[in-house]
Amino acid sequence: MSDRRPRAAWRRQPEPPAAQRPEPQPSGPASEAADRPSVVQATLYRDGRKVASPATLADTFRQLREHPDGMAWIGLHRPTESELHSLAGEFDLHELAVEDALEAHQRPKLERYGDTLFVVLRAARYLDAQEEVDFGELHIFVGRDFVITVRHGAAPDLSAVRLRMEEDPDLLALGPEAVLYAILDAVVDGYAPVVSGVQNDIDEIETEVFGGDPAVSRRIYELSREMVEFQRATRPLVGMLHGLMAGFAKYGTDEELQRYLRDVADHVTHTSERVDGFRQALTEILTVNATLVTQQQNAEMRALAEAGFEQNEEIKKISSWAAILFAPTLVGTIYGMNFDNMPELHWAGGYPFAVVLMAVVCTSLYVVFKRKDWL
Repeated sequence: MSDRRPRAAWRRQPEPPAAQRPEPQPSGPASEAADRPSVVQATLYRDGRKVASPATLADTFRQLREHPDGMAWIGLHRPTESELHSLAGEFDLHELAVEDALEAHQRPKLERYGDTLFVVLRAARYLDAQEEVDFGELHIFVGRDFVITVRHGAAPDLSAVRLRMEEDPDLLALGPEAVLYAILDAVVDGYAPVVSGVQNDIDEIETEVFGGDPAVSRRIYELSREMVEFQRATRPLVGMLHGLMAGFAKYGTDEELQRYLRDVADHVTHTSERVDGFRQALTEILTVNATLVTQQQNAEMRALAEAGFEQNEEIKKISSWAAILFAPTLVGTIYGMNFDNMPELHWAGGYPFAVVLMAVVCTSLYVVFKRKDWL
């Protein structure tokens, strides 16, 4: 292949016109199962050009046998067990790989079963409305004359990858390996909007933390969980791509594809480093938030303590004056009783004695409370 063709010409192409885009599919699991078949698209290519689009897997198998020099690209979305076993019987897929493709929830990995390469990828997309990251899972079987993609989730949009590859027949003519690298590139390119969205979320979280938003702790926790998933999606890719690059010489990989794969590996490394940085930043933000919350709680406790202290001081003053006023009230109450046999009632010095007694008691109580700093 000539090197004069623009580098990575099939990458980052403009989106196709609306008339060429596939119809949107229902989003709910029940509606997907009822309205959408598992076989999203099956296409046969020869020399980089589409020659047929069979409607069923049986037609795909038959036409591929009729064109032994062609390549089949079969796209599936949450296929049934019978469909995958049909593919396994036709293309001699290993049972362990088929089991993984059926169950999903696998970590990204690259395994070789004879002449078939089995790749698991974790795609991601950023949902602006919910401000969260949605993860999908993609299983790829790559053989001598076929590529089978098994998708679990909404991402990635492989129809766009297929259209871009069909617009570059020279690249598509390189066979299943070129399709694999195109899919890898699409998955990795899909990480860029996620990284931007997460960066915006972290900036907002920092503002909320120092703004004292009480709901920010939950948002930090949820985003941290998403970054753990993001790390699980990106970290293994670095080793996988280096493994593919190590096999360039052994499997005679085209030089142009080698350039593409190195470019994808650079993007993966950069993304992985950004994700690691996000997780570290979220850990630090969570620590800062905990410190600020603790400081705020301490300030509130201090304010409550000060308010309680002031309240206690007021209670002391009120209690002291109440005790002082209670003394003359007690004396007056006693001598206000209407009993005939009270000696002091007819005593000439009784009234001055009662007044002096009240004054002495009140003065004594005042001095005592004053010394105790209650007044």
